[in-house]
Amino acid sequence: MRVNTLKRAAVAFALALPGAAVATVVAAPPAHADGCYTWNRTLSQGSSGAEVRQLQIRVAGWSAYGGIVRIDGVYGPETAAAVKRFQAAYGLRADGVAGPRTFAKIYELQKDKDCTPKHFSYAELDNGCGKGGWTGGPLSSAATRENALRTMWKLEALRRSLGDKPLYVTSGFRSIACNRQVGGAADSQHLYGNAADLIAKHRSLCDIARSARDQGFSGIYGPGYPDHGDHTHVDSRRENTRDKTPNTRVWSAPDCGVQ
Repeated sequence: MRVNTLKRAAVAFALALPGAAVATVVAAPPAHADGCYTWNRTLSQGSSGAEVRQLQIRVAGWSAYGGIVRIDGVYGPETAAAVKRFQAAYGLRADGVAGPRTFAKIYELQKDKDCTPKHFSYAELDNGCGKGGWTGGPLSSAATRENALRTMWKLEALRRSLGDKPLYVTSGFRSIACNRQVGGAADSQHLYGNAADLIAKHRSLCDIARSARDQGFSGIYGPGYPDHGDHTHVDSRRENTRDKTPNTRVWSAPDCGVQ
């Protein structure tokens, strides 16, 4: 899978400049509880419904090694374990129960109104070969954006696990035409809003690939895999029931010991 090489080259050039900083999003004011979504009750094992589903989207990046968090609206052991890891990562009491302090941290992490995490944006995940927009893929634009939102929350968890240092998305959603233009795989997860190609200034590509194993990514390609020597690809293929790819885990970054 090749990527949007022009965009990657521009980002890589900026990163190479002494003291350079790449601003991926404009700083936003702190999110308010009612700006995107408000939880009105404590959630724990046995809870269900839309409130649980919204929580699962935001803790999807805190699955166990090689695991995923299903966005099914059912608060089972899988969700409780992810909440516990989220809580531990942010210095909260890690009891697996989502209450006011857990929700307050989520409100702090997300941007108001559009529900995206504060370090990533829809604009970043939609490079569109320079054209933008969420149409032209195999799914509706709404379904693609929903997948992209889950991808961003996983990226937020990955960023946290790497020391809260910037991660830069060099390729996100691609339309069918865009994917063909850059030589992507025929059924690439980029088509569904499920994938991101990443680079970083402060961490190696191998660091990204290794950490992604704990952040809910079932597809990882990095150094040692053909055409992935200059970025690490992560995706959520196991959750994708609308593609033609088996819902299995595929990791291949042999130079990093990720297989």
